[in-house]
Amino acid sequence: MFESKNIVHKALDASWMRNQVIAQNIANVDTPNYKRKTVTFEEQLLQEISKSDFKNSDVENVDIEVIQENSNLSYRLDGNNVDIDTESAALAENTIRYNALVQSAGYSSLKYVLENAK
Repeated sequence: MFESKNIVHKALDASWMRNQVIAQNIANVDTPNYKRKTVTFEEQLLQEISKSDFKNSDVENVDIEVIQENSNLSYRLDGNNVDIDTESAALAENTIRYNALVQSAGYSSLKYVLENAK
């Protein structure tokens, strides 16, 4: 069965990756033909949890993937489908999620940085 510490650490990794992807989307808001990317983790976690053999589920089977979203859709004539308002909201949501995960992992940000700086 999933160990809660492993799930939190994997979710922290996913949140960190999501932050990088959102930043990349924002940086490319004016790049012609750029397609928005997103991170999938929670969907795959739910699939793993919903397996009939839950006791043998393993968080290591849950991948963090970056996917190109709505590659056929564009908001503008230049083929770009990034909406800055959507990305800004996603960044704020992800920041809240990341901070909650840090708290649930038992880390205070400063304590964690200081202990791992050695």
